[in-house]
Amino acid sequence: MRILVTGVAGFIGYHVARRLIADGDTVIGIDNLNDYYSVALKEARLAALTDQDRDRFQFARVDFSDQKSLDDALSEARFDRIVHLGAQAGVRYSIENPRAYASSNIAGHLNILELARDRRTEHLVYASSSSVYGANTTLPFRVEDRVDHPLSFYAATKKANELMSETYAHLYRLPLTGLRFFTVYGPWGRPDMAMWLFTKAILAGEPIRVFNGGDMRRDFTFIDDVVAGVVACVRKPPVDDGSIKAGGSVAPHAIYNIGNHRAEELGRLISLIEAACGREAIKIMEPMQPGDVHATYADISAIQRDIGFEPSTALDVGVPLFVEWYRDYHGV
Repeated sequence: MRILVTGVAGFIGYHVARRLIADGDTVIGIDNLNDYYSVALKEARLAALTDQDRDRFQFARVDFSDQKSLDDALSEARFDRIVHLGAQAGVRYSIENPRAYASSNIAGHLNILELARDRRTEHLVYASSSSVYGANTTLPFRVEDRVDHPLSFYAATKKANELMSETYAHLYRLPLTGLRFFTVYGPWGRPDMAMWLFTKAILAGEPIRVFNGGDMRRDFTFIDDVVAGVVACVRKPPVDDGSIKAGGSVAPHAIYNIGNHRAEELGRLISLIEAACGREAIKIMEPMQPGDVHATYADISAIQRDIGFEPSTALDVGVPLFVEWYRDYHGV
């Protein structure tokens, strides 16, 4: 197949594209290479994809929130399905710069939906987030839960993406799958995530900021498991048969959690990074940050049932793999 991947220079986008290429698919990748975090890291990911297979990877630098630029960049491109992973990420940054999220995550998502409608795309898989669960206190989080109380503007934009997608599935019978990612980590990860920040500080002998006194839990999901789930979803679009899909839609629109189905203590993560780095962290205890949630924990029964998703990488396996990659990438 020929598959359009947005956010292809991003963490998840890079790994998904790599897997699709390895499977024999052709990837048309787009990304605006913004400077929210290191552009050099994004360029290194793109270089790795090009080195993997020049014939099966094409790249265009474009901001998909700009409709004309998107249309111009893809005017000659042919693709069967879309994996829409591009977005303005980050919970805390959405408090500082909400307009960036409105542009990328709202206007940008609409542009991708319109692109899929215009091209009669076979299936559009898009990134949502566990952040949509917001103030929910019942664990684990289920796709059947109401998600009406987001704690950050980032989460609100992701909830909006799900609602917009439901409308397009209903009006145009466009097959759509939304994926609520739970704290994805691993090699080539994002520098604004805890795994990277803690590893960098510990190796440099600098203090780490531990929020809420360390009393936080996350469903850490290793990138290889996430990629397996995303690719399996791409290959199995929801059918338009009037049945109730995961998430409650009767249109061809399914919503799934992609997580590890384990709520890990922040302290355990720090201990594993310390062990992999071979040194102890200097900890600065700080209060909970605005927009953060106390715990995330994915109920993955829907995606297990429908797609056969089975995460297999435990935190004590994944953390050393990330630290090993980090040290090799930075030469430390």
